Amino acid sequence: VWGNNEFNTVKMLFEEYNAKGGIQVAGKAYKLEVIGYDSKGDPQEAVNVTRRLTGQDKVSAILGPNASGNAIPMAPILEQAKVPGIATVATNPKVTILDGKVKPYNFRVCFIDPYQGAVAAGYAYDVLKARKAAILYDVSDDYSQGLREFFIQNFEKSGGTIVANESFKGGDVDFRPQLSKIKAANPDVIFMPYFFKEVALSANQARELGMTQVMMGGDGWPSDQLISMGGAAVEGSFFVNHLDYDDPDVQDYKARYRAKYNMETELNGYLVHDAVMLLVAAIQKAGATDGESIAKAIPQVEVKGITGRIKISPETHNPEGKDAAIIKIIKGQYVFQQKYAAK
Repeated sequence: VWGNNEFNTVKMLFEEYNAKGGIQVAGKAYKLEVIGYDSKGDPQEAVNVTRRLTGQDKVSAILGPNASGNAIPMAPILEQAKVPGIATVATNPKVTILDGKVKPYNFRVCFIDPYQGAVAAGYAYDVLKARKAAILYDVSDDYSQGLREFFIQNFEKSGGTIVANESFKGGDVDFRPQLSKIKAANPDVIFMPYFFKEVALSANQARELGMTQVMMGGDGWPSDQLISMGGAAVEGSFFVNHLDYDDPDVQDYKARYRAKYNMETELNGYLVHDAVMLLVAAIQKAGATDGESIAKAIPQVEVKGITGRIKISPETHNPEGKDAAIIKIIKGQYVFQQKYAAK
């Protein structure tokens, strides 16, 4: 579901640019072309398609991927080929930083796991008044581990207690043993930092066990499938997201996507929209179409994207100072609660 949404958005935006004659680079008009491969959410496949895009297709830049586990192993190939990659929803710090050093060809338009974990912990403690939290996480996933780590750090720093910390492996379908331990610990809130399919399964099983606690998650939650599979089990839950879907700034893109593809866009569509804006601005700033020049220009530009202002930090290659949106699931709808910045 996710990858197609991203690819469709890029195709639509490139068609729109090209219909107006392309983009101006150093006084010359260039048409934009997109080539897409499916990494199938597999790190090795992500490496293979990155090699193909940089070696065979000779691309100027790569947009995506949308998962940290895929973005991290791509870095050495991007650096060797001198091709910038702008990740969309890959939120693990290691996507752009290795051993304290910034990776020269890796950038992103989303905020990072420490920030999501800190926002979720702060909101749980300050707003939901939770004092005891339990965590269920995917031990096989970089994203899930990152959110867990920073939730714990920030929740405890606020004065809260982690009463249960249970793990599963991606692909598991029975979460009852872990949920039974969490139930026994009687938390105020359960933090579930993983993706919508497992969220729906584990939420249903938690409710079957008679657990009534508020559930919280990160940006891996929002998908039509979460609502169709999770139903009443996820009702009243909260998650941290990159934007409010009802924000006036995103309506135009939403409507164009719906008109073209006869379906709703999803989270990473909004973020790849802003990645395209950032890339185009960087190409124009560079006055060149080679990857090395574009990579140097990315931290020098600022764009007002639909998910907020995008200004890439030269030190981290992350966007600086983005607000997070807190979303609550009410009657099967994603309802914006407030913008929340972690302390």
